[in-house]
Amino acid sequence: MVVGVLTLELFFPYSRSLKDKRRILHGFKDRLRRHNVALAEVDFQDLWQRTRLGIVTLNSQPAIVEEVLGRVLADARNLEEAEIAGQEIRYV
Repeated sequence: MVVGVLTLELFFPYSRSLKDKRRILHGFKDRLRRHNVALAEVDFQDLWQRTRLGIVTLNSQPAIVEEVLGRVLADARNLEEAEIAGQEIRYV
């Protein structure tokens, strides 16, 4: 079994409150449901223009784990209201 962990740091340049940030994150989380991943906000919960997300998937085939995390990363790049400030992929 292969576990893939994507740590994604997002910056929200147009966010003016935690409410704005939560609205954007809620929409992003909804889009990620189709990828069958687990997701949690792991840092910067109290900052309104920044977040760090932990996204996890697992499978018996490493290629599938890599493909799923690649699609999640592509979805993050397509966010109009957020920019990727950092990313890291680890496999366990």
